[in-house]
Amino acid sequence: MFEAGIIERTDFPPESRYHGIPTAQVTGPDGQPVSCLKRRLSPPPEEFALRHLRETKQGERLDRIAAAETGDPEMFWLLMDANGALWAEDLEEPETAIRITWPRGVPAPPEE
Repeated sequence: MFEAGIIERTDFPPESRYHGIPTAQVTGPDGQPVSCLKRRLSPPPEEFALRHLRETKQGERLDRIAAAETGDPEMFWLLMDANGALWAEDLEEPETAIRITWPRGVPAPPEE
């Protein structure tokens, strides 16, 4: 499938924030082609359905919050996307309300 051009080859696994981001070829200063990733735009936070809010405590890190909420500390970037944050530190301030959401595009289950 890679050779046929159906699926673009990437070195990023499916759980990476860079998975599926296309590559581009640019010419370096020495005239040689260089491969790079195209820009990744964070999705609007409105595209994430809220599960609950979580208030950060003193000394809490986003990777630890991600581990507690998703089971994987490397998923901290999902919390950043869902909260419109560019830097993890923006969500690590004590008493910050972090939106814990469903994955992008997954609607919240109906209320019972």
